[in-house]
Amino acid sequence: MKPLDDAYANAAHIPGADDYPPRWARLAAEFRKELEDEGRARLGLSYGDSARQVMDLFLPDGPIRGLCVFVHGGYWLRFDKSYWSHFAAGPLARGWAVAIPSYDLCPDVTIAQITGQIATAVGLAAQQVKGPIALTGHSAGGHLVARMAVPGVLPEDIAARLASVVPISPVADLRPLLETSMNDHFGMDLAAAVSESPVLMTPSPVPVHVWVGAQERPVFLDQAKWLSEAWNAALHIAPGRHHFDVIDALQDPESAMVGHICT
Repeated sequence: MKPLDDAYANAAHIPGADDYPPRWARLAAEFRKELEDEGRARLGLSYGDSARQVMDLFLPDGPIRGLCVFVHGGYWLRFDKSYWSHFAAGPLARGWAVAIPSYDLCPDVTIAQITGQIATAVGLAAQQVKGPIALTGHSAGGHLVARMAVPGVLPEDIAARLASVVPISPVADLRPLLETSMNDHFGMDLAAAVSESPVLMTPSPVPVHVWVGAQERPVFLDQAKWLSEAWNAALHIAPGRHHFDVIDALQDPESAMVGHICT
């Protein structure tokens, strides 16, 4: 055990935590099947050389207002696109196409390399869909979409299309992770943690709204507040929500979260 292992352990403090991933996978598979049957799913689009550098693109039923990219979490160590398809429902209902990429995982790659992969994925999705771009991601995915809001990460023409960035429960300062056992997989030193910490960077002039559940681990409330303060960004603390159910609002087109994403 390292000093901050428990502080950053989410599942250990969420009742029924083990039930969430299989439920996500089942609902996501049902959602993909429905949209595939309707001809509104482009599955497994490759954006890079490795098997995990693929994305699913879902299209709304009607005119496309823009592109929303959702980046999943899992501490850069687990999961892929197949768990999250149903969370596209809210933006889709508001007329936004939704791209959900997988990416390579640590320790096979570094967090910095994952950041580069997501930038490439956003670029490919932007080629598929015209109009404004909204970025949202959860946990490690919140970190990754925040990195996209930093000048120089996305190509200038893609960055110019950013309409909103909504990091959900983001890990915005990676330095504390040096004091967790997870860093055995990340392989970060202080310089690497600094170079991937959005709180230490200046964002592009794009609307950023940080989201976090009120019932999350104290460190995640801290991380959200740190990013909000560093970037002078709005902060929403969702009452009664923990780290695993804070993203449920993505399924509701009328939720405040989806409203901020799909401006």
